[in-house]
Amino acid sequence: MAAQAAEPELRAIVLGSAAGGGFPQWNCNCRNCAGYRAGRPGLEARSQSSLAVSANGTDWALLNASPDLRQQLAATPALHPPDDAARGSPIKAVLLTNGDIDHVAGLLTLREGQPLRLLATAEIHAILAANPIFTALAPGLVLRETVKPGETVELVPGLRATLFPVPGKVPLYLEDGSVETDLIGEQTVGVEIASTKGKRLHYIPGCARMTEDLAVRLEGCGAILFDGTLWTNDEMIAEGLGQKTGRRMGHMPMSGPDGAIAALARINAGRKIFVHINNTNPVLDARGPERAEAESAGWEIGHDGMEIML
Repeated sequence: MAAQAAEPELRAIVLGSAAGGGFPQWNCNCRNCAGYRAGRPGLEARSQSSLAVSANGTDWALLNASPDLRQQLAATPALHPPDDAARGSPIKAVLLTNGDIDHVAGLLTLREGQPLRLLATAEIHAILAANPIFTALAPGLVLRETVKPGETVELVPGLRATLFPVPGKVPLYLEDGSVETDLIGEQTVGVEIASTKGKRLHYIPGCARMTEDLAVRLEGCGAILFDGTLWTNDEMIAEGLGQKTGRRMGHMPMSGPDGAIAALARINAGRKIFVHINNTNPVLDARGPERAEAESAGWEIGHDGMEIML
């Protein structure tokens, strides 16, 4: 008789795999967006970046709250209200990795009187506190918890979360004058999710450059979900859609000698998955050479509904 497969200690669901604006972006007619609308094979719609994690399949935490959260929850049965309650949710906590609109706007979807914990660094909490619209999250129900980089907290039963700084910048709406795009502090963090038995997943949807500290941290983990915003640094400029490079926006490209594929090539991990993928990125085309290059280098391209079991 075949042995039964062990139950996963850590389960993750990619709720949204696209960058801000989603794919296709509502006002964009780039090659990818136009191709999707025309029904070109190889292109799959994606909502904006968010991840759900659980150890027991009953208690869940969200990593970031996308503007598309309502449709993401509707598409994910594991996050539906329990059958035996008139109202309720398996979502027990939300943890934020930065204050970008595509990572915090979905908090307003969670304003319907549901108790939960909201975890973030002091700097990210200050951004929310400065905008009165987020008082819609009732203080008596939504417990705001400050987590310092390097601190480990229990996120949901069976899972611990550790925040760590990664190079990044302040949200676009807070830019003023000269902008440092690879600051290391509390404004942009990654998160390590670890089971009680040592399974580890790293979620880093925004990263301006690789550091040695980050490379050491990632070594040997079960899965890395990493910033895949652009394929090339000048992608937006080449598409005629803007004047900023990827690095100016706080994102390292996937390709090139100093891109994410090269930077993480020496890191051993069970799975390497790109998320937070911009609508212009040619890797979205499953039939294109960029997708083939990324996959041949050992990377998976995240998609909505993708599940990771560790």
